[in-house]
Amino acid sequence: MDYIQKGTRAFHKANWALFLAGFITFANLYVTQPLLPTFSEAFHVSPAAASLSLSVTTFALAVSLIIVSSLSEVWGRKSLMTISIFAASVLTLALAFSPNFETILVLRVVQGIVFAGLPAIAMAYLGEEMEPASLGVAMGLYISGNSVGGFSGRVIIGTLTDHYNWHTGMMVLGGISLLVSLLFVWMLPSSKHFSARPLQLKALTKTLLQHLRDPSMLCLYGMGFLLMGSFVTLYNYIGFKLMAPPYNLSATIVGWIFVIYLVGTFSSAWFGSLADRYGRQRMLLLAIAIMLAGAIVTLNGLLTLKIIGITVFTFGFFAAHSIASGWVSKRASHDKAQASSLYLFFYYFGSSVGGTVGGIFWMKYGWMGVIVMIALFLFIACVLSFLLKRFIVRQRITT
Repeated sequence: MDYIQKGTRAFHKANWALFLAGFITFANLYVTQPLLPTFSEAFHVSPAAASLSLSVTTFALAVSLIIVSSLSEVWGRKSLMTISIFAASVLTLALAFSPNFETILVLRVVQGIVFAGLPAIAMAYLGEEMEPASLGVAMGLYISGNSVGGFSGRVIIGTLTDHYNWHTGMMVLGGISLLVSLLFVWMLPSSKHFSARPLQLKALTKTLLQHLRDPSMLCLYGMGFLLMGSFVTLYNYIGFKLMAPPYNLSATIVGWIFVIYLVGTFSSAWFGSLADRYGRQRMLLLAIAIMLAGAIVTLNGLLTLKIIGITVFTFGFFAAHSIASGWVSKRASHDKAQASSLYLFFYYFGSSVGGTVGGIFWMKYGWMGVIVMIALFLFIACVLSFLLKRFIVRQRITT
């Protein structure tokens, strides 16, 4: 079987293509996050209401992942990923012409649906096409593209909003995304280990339920929910904190803070490799501990220490997400796209819930409330990691 191996030309092309696809998806998915204070002021809505411009997108994405990943078992991986990134780019261009907040929310719901054509399918593609020894590194590199896209979209929109307006930022980002989409189509190798099958909803539902009955997979899904809920909560409301007294930072400066995402490019690939070498649970617990330490440091009033805390938190998040998502592909013995889509369903559902509920904590208890909520989420994630290990050992004994 001709699997893609680390160091080969096919490996580099596949990883660059999926890096670019992750770039497009996450640049556009989180494009409204640095705009939350701008939307709150321009459209006269509360911070929690402004956060819906992100939460409705991640919720639509979470629900659509289940359907689209099943369709990919019939229509193939590359075709659906291509449709997804082109449609997402066009919708970002359409957002630039939104006359009111309601229109933004409608377009963001549609955008959330089309985003579903990439994340779970990309993970399934890697699980099918990469040799097992290269999967950890490949998954880490894909997550790296997510982090680069996440910070690039925020930097672009934040800077252009300050110098022009958010409409201009949307147009520029949409144009860049269309160009990068063309590169993706050219670079990604076609699937060699994918076998299409007829669309059988009963069979697909059965396999979906099989994943949900696996307690070890449920632990991984729960960790995805908690990790992403923590991450989005911190980044949703840090802008409100830093643009208010005593910091009074501009939208451009707040947008550039997202360059911190670059540490995720390093930590996701590095921890993916370390997990292959030293064990997934050990590295996952370390990554969660790093997240918690970073969150606590942000409580310090000194701006420099607050930025350091965000950096440490981000480093830990991308490391943890890389390990957990790779573990899903490793544990799934069948229907990998469905298994990945379920992980991402909980992951993005955590984004929706955490991002919105975090707004309530922010409005009632300030930044301390946000950090307490994050600490609670991370504590539960640690508990799930120990339960996961126990379930895996138990399954080995019974089989």
